[in-house]
Amino acid sequence: MMLFTFIAWVLAVLVIAPAIYAVETKDLLSAAIAVGFADLAAAILFLVLQAPDVAITQAAIGAGITLAIFVYAIRRTERWEK
Repeated sequence: MMLFTFIAWVLAVLVIAPAIYAVETKDLLSAAIAVGFADLAAAILFLVLQAPDVAITQAAIGAGITLAIFVYAIRRTERWEK
């Protein structure tokens, strides 16, 4: 039980840390990739918490489609925030 709690906390930190980085960085592409990493970590956290349906949805929508849309939008505009 202690190992399960430790893994859940580590994954929670892996969700929060890239989100903070995405808010603080000026490079929009790096921010989008950080958000994608946070979404992937959230999907793994949901899998560890025994919610595989939510994990699959989070991985597909959050880390997949949303990241692709962000990268496409950034490529069509400027990469760096002014």
